Amino acid sequence: FPADRTTEIGQLISSYLGREKNLEDHTIHLLFSANRWEHVPMMKEKLHQGITVVLDRYAFSGVAFTSAKGNFGLDWCKQPDVGLPKPDLILFLQLNPEAAAERGNFGHERYETSSFQEKVLQSFYCLMEDKTLNWKTVDASKSIEDLHREIKSIAKETMQEVQNKPLGELWK
Repeated sequence: FPADRTTEIGQLISSYLGREKNLEDHTIHLLFSANRWEHVPMMKEKLHQGITVVLDRYAFSGVAFTSAKGNFGLDWCKQPDVGLPKPDLILFLQLNPEAAAERGNFGHERYETSSFQEKVLQSFYCLMEDKTLNWKTVDASKSIEDLHREIKSIAKETMQEVQNKPLGELWK
């Protein structure tokens, strides 16, 4: 999910993304992972209560962004997140880089350049080859209403399929 910028780790991440602070690439990757791990107890509690947890980013985003830097392999990038709760569904909202750049606030944070985003996209495509995960690609150029309808339909279908399945662990 996007970094929870309220925790101490999240505040460090926020200052890095806002270009206020420079952090070494290994360090920022591990901080993003640590920020995800901070939320595992709450996520597991909600899931065990039967509450559906929806995140707008997760480990895959961190792996894709760090591996796009070129000096990190996917395996190294995945390692800190091994054992996180495994999502039942991963929706990839596909939008071409030009259209994404036209959306509000693009370019304000680190990594928001078209050339870098293209590398991130290639990393996501590599991650999608993992058939142990339930990836669904959705065309994000649709209207908000149509996109909402499609996402809601896929989510409902997935929730019905997995309602009695145990919680899995990511990349184990």
